[in-house]
Amino acid sequence: METMVATHADAFRGTRTAGFWLALAIAALQGLNAVRALIDPQGFATYMGLPVDEPSALAWVQVYGLRAGFIALLTAVLLARGDFAALRWMALAALVMPLGDAWLAASAGAGAAIVGRHLAIAVVLLVASHFLGRAARAQRSA
Repeated sequence: METMVATHADAFRGTRTAGFWLALAIAALQGLNAVRALIDPQGFATYMGLPVDEPSALAWVQVYGLRAGFIALLTAVLLARGDFAALRWMALAALVMPLGDAWLAASAGAGAAIVGRHLAIAVVLLVASHFLGRAARAQRSA
C-alpha cells in the first residue's frame, strides 16, 4: 500500500484563489463606502443615486455606512479564518443589496449609469460567489 505524503506545494493556499481576492476587494470597497457615508453622507447619497434634501435624512445614510462597515469587517473575519464556504453564501445573500439599490435608484429617477453600476456590483457578487465556491471545494479536497 502506497502512502501519499502531502508536500508544501500541495497545500491549499487561499490567497492564491480568485475568490480570496474578489472577497478582499468587496471588503475594501464596503469599508470605503462606510467611510464615505459617515464622512460625507450627502455626497455618498448622491453617488448611490438617492440624493437627500433633508438634513435629518443624512443620519439614515450614516446608518447605511455603519452597516457597510459591518459587512466589511465580517468579510475580513471570514477571510482571516479562511472560511470560503461561508463567504460564498455571504456573497449570494448580499445580492439583495445591489439589486435593491438598483431598484431604489431607478425608482428615484437616477441615471442609467448609476443603476448600471449597482447591477454590475450584483454581477461581481455572482462571480465572487462562483470563485469562492471553487476555493471552498479545493480547500475541502486539500
